[in-house]
Amino acid sequence: MSERMTGAQALVRALEHVGVDTVFGIPGGAILPAYDPLYDSAKVRHVLVRHEQGAGHAAEGYAQATGKVGVCMATSGPGATNLVTPIADAYMDSVPIVAITGQVASKSIGTDAFQEADISGITMPITKHNFLITDPADIARTIMEAFHIASTGRPGPVLVDIAKDALQAETTFSWPPTMQLPGYRPVTRPHSKQIREAAKLIAEARRPVLYVGGGVHKARASAELIRLAELTRIPVVTTLMARGTFPDSHPQHMGMPGMHGSVSAVGALQQADLLIGLGVRFDDRVTGQLSTFAPHAKIVHADIDPAEISKNRHADVPIVGDCKEVIGDLIAAVEAAGLQGDYDDWWTVLNGYKQTYPLGYEEFEDGSLAPQYVMERLSAIVGPDAYYVAGVGQHQMWASQFVQYEQPGTFINSGGAGTMGFAVPAAMGAKMGRPDAVVWAIDGDGCFQMTNQELATCALEGVPVKIAVINNGNLGMVRQWQTLFYDQRYSNTDLQATRRIPDFVKLAEAYGCVGLRCERPEDVDATIKKAMEINDVPVVVDFVVHQDAMVWPMVAAGTSNDDIKIARDMAPKWESDDE
Repeated sequence: MSERMTGAQALVRALEHVGVDTVFGIPGGAILPAYDPLYDSAKVRHVLVRHEQGAGHAAEGYAQATGKVGVCMATSGPGATNLVTPIADAYMDSVPIVAITGQVASKSIGTDAFQEADISGITMPITKHNFLITDPADIARTIMEAFHIASTGRPGPVLVDIAKDALQAETTFSWPPTMQLPGYRPVTRPHSKQIREAAKLIAEARRPVLYVGGGVHKARASAELIRLAELTRIPVVTTLMARGTFPDSHPQHMGMPGMHGSVSAVGALQQADLLIGLGVRFDDRVTGQLSTFAPHAKIVHADIDPAEISKNRHADVPIVGDCKEVIGDLIAAVEAAGLQGDYDDWWTVLNGYKQTYPLGYEEFEDGSLAPQYVMERLSAIVGPDAYYVAGVGQHQMWASQFVQYEQPGTFINSGGAGTMGFAVPAAMGAKMGRPDAVVWAIDGDGCFQMTNQELATCALEGVPVKIAVINNGNLGMVRQWQTLFYDQRYSNTDLQATRRIPDFVKLAEAYGCVGLRCERPEDVDATIKKAMEINDVPVVVDFVVHQDAMVWPMVAAGTSNDDIKIARDMAPKWESDDE
């Protein structure tokens, strides 16, 4: 049935039809016509954020926690450009969001009109696709297409920029519209010949590794992954974006690979004769110096995005397809062939790495707090069913190392873009998507000061997130590099100098939250338990930790994974060192 209405009304009606229940945004001149019918919508809740960057990250957190498409909205010019960072973040981490922006009237486009920015041009390299709408008749169809593109194939961000006059003009609305995407056909079913080739390599391998990335979680394939691993007895490593996709407690789990990965995971990759890459992109933070990465390994690379396969490392067996389908077909092929590899010697080597080089950390003689201890206690007290949302830096790495992840999707963080300021708004979005879940943001004192204004949104909207600020008074990861590579010349990394500015407890209280502070190891448990008891307002916990705590192990940027250090002057001994 067709109805006459404005473009703005058509936009809101289309959002309702595609199942949107939450939009994060800030109104302004060019998008204002859309906010009028939004006022009357019984199905769409608009969350008034304090900065458009917060809207974008909140949409990401919502999307990651729910598996649905996150939605953010902003006006033209600076409103739209403030969304660029979260859009880039979503693009790097394959997060399905739709960003809706107002644009100046169509006749003014290209004239440098007030608050004009070519946001579709600006975001072209960092969106899966984007649209500029100047005809109100295109609004409903474009919204349907945007949500389809964002959520299918390799997920990602889509921008819909709508001229103000298209929102104000009348049009005929009918649902469902017919999508016009003739060239968009993502491949989900893997080629059976490639599956057979992969099974053949698995049968021949003596030191195989399942190298698992975020694509496995995006495909909701955790159960299939566990089945494949247990069927084959192949060791598993999970990247930063896949933490929890394979349970940490599983005896076949080697840990996280990469720059700050475990010795057992990095060693497994370096010593392997076969890598079965599932939903990974052979990122530089995992491979280290690419030419020295997994030098003895043949590569099976499965990904839904054909552009990723052989982009960084040549794949001996390329498989384009959805990881759920790929793993399911691999299970069938392995079972049909009756494959049961003899990996006893391989497991002896890897379990030796696990026992000899477990994750550990330095405790400080002056009794000050080790941030890793905070993570261990958070993990033990809060448990594996909560969502942990990290910013970027040392605290992110400690959260990836010392929190135990058992459930897929419970660790949400900014991986590819490494966006400081991600945690607070993303945690807000995750909590709004999963109101019954416990959500902890794990942030640094540097990251926290970039987006903590969203505490006001949390307090006013009734979103009781919990925020652990790992406060070492510095831009910690940059300071660590200055310690190691710049002769301890601490140029512009000290955030506090001689005074505690701001006082995070007072800041929390000013924002209508509860503020707590913990400075001693003996107070950590009681502080976390107190935070867990408060469920009607947001809680900010200022964990004051030692400024010299470092993230180990570490592979220095641009060096080989073989050069991994477990402390400043200590390197593990690979099995091949003796050969």
